[in-house]
Amino acid sequence: MKNFKYILGLLFLLSTQTGAQELSYDLQEDAAPQKEYRHTTGLWLGSYTKYRLTEKMFYYGEYHVRRTNNFVDDMAQIYLRFGLTYLANQQLELTAGIVTPFYWAPEQDLPNQDNIVPQYRLWQQLLLVQPFDRLKLYHTFRFEQRWKRDYIEDSPFILSHRFRYKISGYYPLNNYKLVNKTLFFSFYEEIFVQAGKKITYNYLEDNRVFVGLGYILNENIQIQAGYMWTFRYDTGPTNFEHRHIPRISVYHNLDFYKKRQQKRRERTTILPLDF
Repeated sequence: MKNFKYILGLLFLLSTQTGAQELSYDLQEDAAPQKEYRHTTGLWLGSYTKYRLTEKMFYYGEYHVRRTNNFVDDMAQIYLRFGLTYLANQQLELTAGIVTPFYWAPEQDLPNQDNIVPQYRLWQQLLLVQPFDRLKLYHTFRFEQRWKRDYIEDSPFILSHRFRYKISGYYPLNNYKLVNKTLFFSFYEEIFVQAGKKITYNYLEDNRVFVGLGYILNENIQIQAGYMWTFRYDTGPTNFEHRHIPRISVYHNLDFYKKRQQKRRERTTILPLDF
């Protein structure tokens, strides 16, 4: 009988401890911060230039106007990227240069605020081309050193680093290869990772996915349009943002080196005598 009382007491103690643990877990789950998501819209217009200067050297430029809120209501950024590209071979390009974006504050005309804030960046890029029978893949590794500041007046510029990897592809639809007068399907996914003293929780800065159509008008002009979805951290470690952005881009290429070579050949051509 005495042992039976001990067993009942032990069972009662275990049941009370289990109930207390379950209550503790429930309180912890209730107290844990909940993830919050918001959806925003924008419109990105871009122009890309690539001008061949010598046999191996190119000028590279990107110029973007980006708007936000109901796609076009508010200005978001003007984005200017400049660089020089070295063509190592037909499958490898190396580029380096500077970037000077300008950011518009989400809420304009607040006290003690600069409504437009610049950034200063250096950037380096390695581009690998992977051609298949019809599909053409590009692997882009981009590195950026960014001097950023807050919108608060007289806030200092702080250095951070960003690493980007993008895989992109182009597939011709009405031709076997990507030649003039070709309609093509395009896609890419790009992952952004950042680091620096002020980077605490948002090491994975952004993930961008794009699908669209393009058209090669001629050897100098190409047009692309499509939809981009991005997922990124928002204002805190439990806040996330989905962005839905149509993109329209124009690509312009010129070959100054080829033109100089043609002029040299024309000058050295011996014309027949006119009797």
